[in-house]
Amino acid sequence: MTTLDYWVIAIFSVGILIAGLSITDRKADMKSYFGASGALPWWMSGLSLYMGFFSAGTFVVWGAIAYEQGWVAVTIQWMMAIAGFLIGRFIAPRWRDTGVLTAAEFMQQRFGSSVHKFYTYIFLFMSFAYNGAFLYPVAKLVNVSTGLPSHYAIILFGLMAVLYTTSGGLWAVIVTNVLQFVVLTAAVIIVVPLAFDRVGGVSSFVNAAPEGFFDLIGGEYSIWFIVAFGFYNMVFIGGNWAYVQRYTSVPTRKEAKKVGNLFGWLYLISPVVWMLPPMLYRVINGDLVGLENEGAYLLMCKEVLPAGIMGLMITGMIFATTDSVNASLNVSAAVFTNDIYKRLYPQATNKRLMWAARCSTLAFGVVTVLVALMVPAMGGIVEVVLSIGALTGVPLYGPAVWALFSQRQTAFSILFTTIASLGVNLLFKFGTQPLLGFSLDRMQEIVLGVSLPIALLVLFEVLYRRKPYRLAVVIAPDVPLTEHPISHGKRQSVLAIRTIAFALLGVGLMIFILGFLASYGRTAVLGVSSAILSAGSILLAVSRRTN
Repeated sequence: MTTLDYWVIAIFSVGILIAGLSITDRKADMKSYFGASGALPWWMSGLSLYMGFFSAGTFVVWGAIAYEQGWVAVTIQWMMAIAGFLIGRFIAPRWRDTGVLTAAEFMQQRFGSSVHKFYTYIFLFMSFAYNGAFLYPVAKLVNVSTGLPSHYAIILFGLMAVLYTTSGGLWAVIVTNVLQFVVLTAAVIIVVPLAFDRVGGVSSFVNAAPEGFFDLIGGEYSIWFIVAFGFYNMVFIGGNWAYVQRYTSVPTRKEAKKVGNLFGWLYLISPVVWMLPPMLYRVINGDLVGLENEGAYLLMCKEVLPAGIMGLMITGMIFATTDSVNASLNVSAAVFTNDIYKRLYPQATNKRLMWAARCSTLAFGVVTVLVALMVPAMGGIVEVVLSIGALTGVPLYGPAVWALFSQRQTAFSILFTTIASLGVNLLFKFGTQPLLGFSLDRMQEIVLGVSLPIALLVLFEVLYRRKPYRLAVVIAPDVPLTEHPISHGKRQSVLAIRTIAFALLGVGLMIFILGFLASYGRTAVLGVSSAILSAGSILLAVSRRTN
C-alpha cells in the first residue's frame, strides 16, 4: 500500500458518505423512508439487491475456492443466477402484489399476531448477530491493508454507515449501493487484464493451470450440493426480509420481476470476472496452503495493481460488506417501527413515527458496532454465526415464501416447520459430534437444511388438502394507491439519479487522474474511467429530462 492508496481510500469513503447524506428527505414518511414511496427504479433496486448479497467473505471464501478448485467457484455462484431468474419469474412479483411495507406485515395479515411476533423477534435478534459478524471482517480487511487497529475501523466505518442510513433511509442505502457497485466493478475490471498479462495471456494460463481446474464440479462440491445450494439461495434471496424490501419498493409487479432478473444476469456474468484473479494467482504462486489461500484475491491485486487502484479495490471491498449492514439496519428499523412501535401506539403521528424510525436505526447501528467490537473476545463467533445462517435460511424464510403461493398453510404449520427444522439442523450441526461421534459434511448439511423444511411444508399441504382455506393471500393493486406518495417518490427518484450521476462523474474523474499517475496498466485504467464518465453523463441527462 502506498500513500496514494491511503488517500484514495479516504477520498472515496468521504465521497460515499456525502452521497448518502445528500439524499436526506426532511418530508419523509414511513412509506418513503422504508419503501421509497414505491417509486424505486428497478435497475437501482436490482443493483442494490446484488450488492446487498456481497461481503468481504465474497473475496475471501469464494476467492479461496477459486484458488484451490478453480471453476467450481463459478459454478456454485451460477446457482445464484438461476435463483435470481426464478425469483424474478415467480417470487418477486408475488411480494409486490401483497402491497406490504415489510415481510413482517405480510406475516401479520396472513397468520395473525402470534406468528408475527415470533418471526419479528427472532429476525431482530439474528439481525444483530449477522450485522456484527459482517462488520467485523471489514475491520480485519482495513487492519490488514492499512494497519488501522480493528476496533477503530469498526467504529469509523460502522458509524459512517449508521449516519447516512439514519439520515436518508432506504434511498440512502440504494444510492450508496449503486456507487459501491461501480467502484468495485471498476477495480475488478482493471485487475483482470493486468493479471492475464502477468501470467502471459489466456493460453499460458490454461496450459499452466492444474488438472481439473476448469471442471464444473469437484471435491466436496458435488452435484447434490450445487442443486441444494441453488434452492437455498432461491429461498434466502426470495424470502430474507432485507431483500423482500427490494421487491416491494418498486412501482409495479413487472418491475419487481426485472429486479430478480437483473440479479440473475449479474450473477450469470460477474462470477466469471470476479473469480479470475484468484484463479490466475494459482498459476503465479501455487504454494498457498490451509488458510493462506483465503488471501489469494488480495495477493493477486497487490501483484498487479498500480498505486492508487489498490486503494480503490480496498474501498470497494469495505463498502461492499457494509452494504449488507446498511440494508439490514434499514429493514430492522422498518420492522420495529411498523410492526412493533406502530402497534403499540396506533395513534402516533407521522412525525412521531419518523422519530421512532430514525432513533431505532441509530440504536440498532450502535448495537451492531458493539457486537462487532465484542467479536474478538468471542473466538470464532463469525464462522458460527454465518454457519447458523446457512442452516436457518430455509427454515426461517421458506414458510413465508411458500405462503405467498399456498392458502392452505396455517399458523401452526409454519411455526412447527420453522421450529422443528431449526431444532434438527442445529442438533446435527453442534450436537451429534459430542453426543454420537459423527457429524455431517458440507453437502449433507445444506441438503438437510433445505429438504427438511420443504418436506414438512409438503406434508402439511397434503394433510390440509381437504380443509377450506383459512385466509386468502393478500393481493394489492398493481398501481400506487394515492397520487401524493408516488409523486413524492418520483421527486426522490430524480434526486437519487442526479446524486448517482454526479458521484459517478467524480469517481470517473478520480480514476482518470489515477490512470495518468499509473506507471503501468494505464490503458485499462483510462478505459474504465471513460466508461464511468460516460455513464455519469447519461444519468445526469436522464435526471434533467425527467425533472
